[in-house]
Amino acid sequence: MSSTHAHGYYENKQAILKRLRRAEGQVRGIANMVEEDKYCIDILTQISAARSALDKVAVELIRDHAKHCLSGETDDASRQHKADELADAIGRMITK
Repeated sequence: MSSTHAHGYYENKQAILKRLRRAEGQVRGIANMVEEDKYCIDILTQISAARSALDKVAVELIRDHAKHCLSGETDDASRQHKADELADAIGRMITK
């Protein structure tokens, strides 16, 4: 690999953690809304926002993985394996 770090998100780690903590807070807020018997549509709106926040983290991880893991491979078989691995991960995300 082109970097001494094992994972492509190394340089964006703090930003990713910040986004994840924000999403975690959103999920806690959703739980509180349910406990407080809030209106269903309002809860669904917050669920959509939390999903969107996690999707943004996923896109950043995909971008970082592609930059780090695919560009650093010089062996065609390794590059193909990494590309297939990435495509499978994206497939799992979009068929949720």
